[in-house]
Amino acid sequence: MSVSVIIKWGGQEYSISSLSEEDTVMDLKQSIKSLTGVLPERQKLLGLKVKGKPAEDEVKLGSLKLKPNTKIMMMGTREESLEEVLAPHPENDDVVNDFDIEEEVIEVENREENLAKIARRVKDYKVEELNPPREGKRLLVLDVDYTLFDHKSCAESGQELMRPYLHEFLTSAYEDYDIVIWSATSMKWIDAKMKELGVTDNPNYKITFMLDSAAMITVHTPKRGVVEIRPFMKAHLNREKDRELYKLSQYLKEIAKLEDFSGLNHKHWERYLSKRQHH
Repeated sequence: MSVSVIIKWGGQEYSISSLSEEDTVMDLKQSIKSLTGVLPERQKLLGLKVKGKPAEDEVKLGSLKLKPNTKIMMMGTREESLEEVLAPHPENDDVVNDFDIEEEVIEVENREENLAKIARRVKDYKVEELNPPREGKRLLVLDVDYTLFDHKSCAESGQELMRPYLHEFLTSAYEDYDIVIWSATSMKWIDAKMKELGVTDNPNYKITFMLDSAAMITVHTPKRGVVEIRPFMKAHLNREKDRELYKLSQYLKEIAKLEDFSGLNHKHWERYLSKRQHH
């Protein structure tokens, strides 16, 4: 029987269908090397498990019982400098990144067809509660990609792509807010990333639930505009200097004191924070 898998790495997908059930995990890694240039010892394959533990190199693929075209996420870096191997990401025209969000978003969100789409999603989407919401806490929804995690750079581990101060930020936020993790990807990837980053079972905070792409709607808008929180990109270059989450946790602490958020414009969060800190 042949084994077919899809490797996700650096924003690209690579299809491998030349292996059999008798081949080993190491044979798979060699195939991945020929497609990506990442050496087997530099590859970390997420989700290839035997009895809950990562599969060793000598394990036969047949024993992993992989469904055809199973997607496997890879962490790993080519030998050349990291900067050269940032793979171009095939942009999906249907999804507008939050960092390209529109000035005229108010007009967009009140359009009848969009309200109908939202109503349909609310009815059909099943939220799986991981931890019960707490009385009196507001809800903080955090996007994974570029906010908590640099999903386009290549690295040997998710930890390297994690935004600085992530756990301190979530610990601080959890004191005042219930936390929801959201991403425009599938729940399988959100789950894998959160486990890899040590978010899922962190002793210092809890995640209330997670939302995936099935909770999204698509909207059509005339143009794109402002950046609101600086995205965390090129993790290997910016890990040392990015302090955004640290500052953001101070802003969330400040506004948690307010009864009503409707008067806030989160776009000006830094201005609000500096005013408060200078009083």
